[in-house]
Amino acid sequence: MGFLSEEELAKLVSAESLFPAPIPVQSVSSDEFMPGPQTPKQREFEARVKAMGTEAAAHLGMSRRRFFQSAAGMATAFLAMNRTYGRLFGVSEAEAATPEHADARAKKLSKQFIMDMHTHFLRPGTRIQTFVNQRNAVGKAGWNPALGQKQQTIDDLMFANYLKEIYLDSDTKVACISGAPSEVPEDWFLTNEMKAQARADVNGLSGTRRMLSHAIFTPGYPGWMESIDHAIADLKPDSMKGYTIGDNTNKNLSKHPWLMDDEKLVYPAYEKFLKAGLKNVCVHKGLFPPSVEKQYPHLLEYSDVRDVGKAAKDWPKLNFIIYHGGFRWSGAPIEQAWAQIENTGRIEWVTDLAEVPAKFGVKNVYADVGQLFAQSTIADPRVTAFMMGQLVKGLGADHVCWGTDAIWTGSPQWQIEALRRLEIPADMQKKYALAPLGPADGPVKNAIFGANNARIYDYKPSWRAELDTDQLSNYKVRYAEGGAGRTNLAYGYALKKWG
Repeated sequence: MGFLSEEELAKLVSAESLFPAPIPVQSVSSDEFMPGPQTPKQREFEARVKAMGTEAAAHLGMSRRRFFQSAAGMATAFLAMNRTYGRLFGVSEAEAATPEHADARAKKLSKQFIMDMHTHFLRPGTRIQTFVNQRNAVGKAGWNPALGQKQQTIDDLMFANYLKEIYLDSDTKVACISGAPSEVPEDWFLTNEMKAQARADVNGLSGTRRMLSHAIFTPGYPGWMESIDHAIADLKPDSMKGYTIGDNTNKNLSKHPWLMDDEKLVYPAYEKFLKAGLKNVCVHKGLFPPSVEKQYPHLLEYSDVRDVGKAAKDWPKLNFIIYHGGFRWSGAPIEQAWAQIENTGRIEWVTDLAEVPAKFGVKNVYADVGQLFAQSTIADPRVTAFMMGQLVKGLGADHVCWGTDAIWTGSPQWQIEALRRLEIPADMQKKYALAPLGPADGPVKNAIFGANNARIYDYKPSWRAELDTDQLSNYKVRYAEGGAGRTNLAYGYALKKWG
């Protein structure tokens, strides 16, 4: 299911069939959009990281797979990125070559507070069976023999794996489980009840507040205001999330797109949120490149950020957190995005979002980086550096928030490491008047990783202190001692490689 056609699906392979480097070797998508093709630079990176990993693993007397599960393997991947794209990531030859050096750095940073407010898994019994079908195809083809040993189900892909990838295979401390709505009830990633139950399950397991949850609101859907009342009264969500595009999974079926500044339709919902003490309104924006616009031109105005400023000005007591930072170019040739930056000093619709506070005189607009960070880092990290710099410049470092959209691209650890190491090149800083991002655990990155989300969600210091000794923390120690490691797999789709 989903909006992908049979012709489009024929062009795809399971993302799990990609080479499991610590950093994905090409763009990966969920069921919501077509992934971009592997670029020449990505092919160069894949070849380089394979060669460098093989050499380092042989020197250390271990398998390449095991090496890439280590901190030194992660460092090697970022060295390969620098040699492919230019020096954008802080990493040394010594760190990549010496496991003890890499381990010491990883241990030092492992306590950093990471609060990821943008994560997903799929529900058991979902109609979105393309994930399962792809896993079965991969197993039968012999690409991943482990998947061929038994029939795959959604249970293999989702909640149990989510726990492992988020809490055990990464430095994430707190996560928010999100979802996506659909005109077809069976195509919701998770119902609001399922998200609330997942929060209860994880927090019950840990004995602490490890998970928060959204409730999805759907302006215009039959009974949508009553659904908000039910969510507030019975599910007690930590924030609300909406998709102005309507049905993002089945765009061809979308009947109820909406605008954030629609006074008649949406403002009564904002009033409900405020009365209930829910001040954070998360809104999916972007991920709508020209190729998708061509298919669904009527949805364009609902996908950009033209409606953010007025809504924020009219509702100063609400925080509007724009997911993906409005990044338009997911699945599009990244060369188009880079050309736009070079030709105009702007990038759709991230620059527009960054300019909202100055244009509207507001301080309640935030960017959750989501696929903005994941997709552009894989495709061309120069684009990532530019966008992060513009968001910090326009919104403020205290208004850029961490979210990864995991687990679609696997464990979020590679994204965490990417931001820790990312720096805006000096020539880009000068040309576009951008400030440096600074050290891995410096004030800007600490704010983005966790401090901003903790502040706007009122995540108390006492709750944070409890995480160091809770049940998940204890289990993670045993997990590491047992010799387990990241699979470095991604989930969802990648375009087939031709030639």
